[in-house]
Amino acid sequence: MPPAVPRPRLMGLADWSADGWDYRAELYEFVTMPQVSPSPVLHHGVDLPDVWWHDLHQALDRLALVGTSRQAVREQYIHRRVPEFTGITPGEITWTTAHGDLHWANLTGPQLTLLDWEGWGNAPTGYDAANLYLHSLPVPGLAERVGKEFAHVLGTPAGRVGELTACTEILQAAARVPFYADLADAVRQHLDHLRRIAESGC
Repeated sequence: MPPAVPRPRLMGLADWSADGWDYRAELYEFVTMPQVSPSPVLHHGVDLPDVWWHDLHQALDRLALVGTSRQAVREQYIHRRVPEFTGITPGEITWTTAHGDLHWANLTGPQLTLLDWEGWGNAPTGYDAANLYLHSLPVPGLAERVGKEFAHVLGTPAGRVGELTACTEILQAAARVPFYADLADAVRQHLDHLRRIAESGC
């Protein structure tokens, strides 16, 4: 992972097998910088400096160039679950390397560190940006800021599969995770927006 991706330093790891399962434990350095939010879904405004947004862009851009065989999202999941939960058939998938769980509880501020790296790997273009946007929906001003910061992928044909995938995961989790149940209606409204874009041929 390049140094431009700010994350806790890996101190050590251990692999073992038991009862037919493979396990890995990873030990990372302790991060003293606080999370932007204790919950993945943000419910209050935050004042993050412009350098924080610049560093986030740089981190995700550098991460996208990392080669890996890891999978953050499986192609079979996209083809099966996205139409089921969104009513939209995904188009061609453009893959990139993603953090895989980009929300406000996994970001620190005002100095940026990306936390929780267990799920990183290949994902559709726009997946990380879409996750951050959807987790910002209860705070419209912040959601607008995320939308502007990542307008190069959000709402574009290249990033649409990433957005649909992120929406699908939240709607699927809503049945068992209370804060996603609260977020579900806002996600469905965003899906209506994506449908209008798709129907317009953009």
